[in-house]
Amino acid sequence: MVSLSSFLPARFRKDTTVIPVVRLHGAIMAGGNQFRQNLNIATTAPLLARAFADKRAPAVAIMVNSPGGSPVQSRLIFKRIRDLAEEKDKKVLMFVEDVAASGGYMIACAGDEIIADPSSVVGSIGVISAGFGFTDLIGKIGVERRVYTAGENKSLLDPFKPENPEDIAYLKELQLEIHKTFIDLVKDSRGARLTDDDPDLFTGRFWTAIGGKKIGLVDELGDLRSTLRARYGDKVRMRLIAPQRGLFGRRAPGVSTGMASALAGIGEAGLNALDERALWARYGL
Repeated sequence: MVSLSSFLPARFRKDTTVIPVVRLHGAIMAGGNQFRQNLNIATTAPLLARAFADKRAPAVAIMVNSPGGSPVQSRLIFKRIRDLAEEKDKKVLMFVEDVAASGGYMIACAGDEIIADPSSVVGSIGVISAGFGFTDLIGKIGVERRVYTAGENKSLLDPFKPENPEDIAYLKELQLEIHKTFIDLVKDSRGARLTDDDPDLFTGRFWTAIGGKKIGLVDELGDLRSTLRARYGDKVRMRLIAPQRGLFGRRAPGVSTGMASALAGIGEAGLNALDERALWARYGL
């Protein structure tokens, strides 16, 4: 005899455990437009709110695949996950795909547990600033740089001017402050699971999940489906929380109007794509 409950959606069946799944993929950058949606607090907050709103779910699973990016946006996402976990009294299982490095690993630390594929890349607990210098180039093509400021420090680290040792020293101070915030976050979230005998732990070095597990950056080796089935039984169901689509089916954070806005959006998307490509390339991806 077929039970009437078999016709109910999985989330309404008492014999089925439904786990909301949020997928966080990409470089972490503020802003975004209809041509490219970045990973940041604005784009992730709605997904997280919907996932944690499921009252019957004992846990929320988050899949992270990010080479890092903005330290501010990374920490904001981390904080939102932890706040919702405490508010809704739910466990957070963090699953690493290809890479959770730098800001991506900061987000992973929001999990009560971090589970990763053996070949995943984790770590890179450090801070980096990169750019280009064009001082020789503009001279060769006959361009004169003119900068007018009110405030002697308004043109710090100008790429069209020779490097100033004082500017570099100031940038280093900022990096060290951000790095300390990152280190404190990792220590607070991972606690006694971290090993104290690896001098490279907070140097920006990264590891596979196998090596990361040895030093406490990862709790378990595995994947989403196998782990959830092992913990919640064969009847567990995974409900992917996907971005809501707009009127024309686009998953867009905003709308631009006019040809000028469209061209600006394409240009911005192209620059962001180059930045993101460089981030992924650091980890051989």
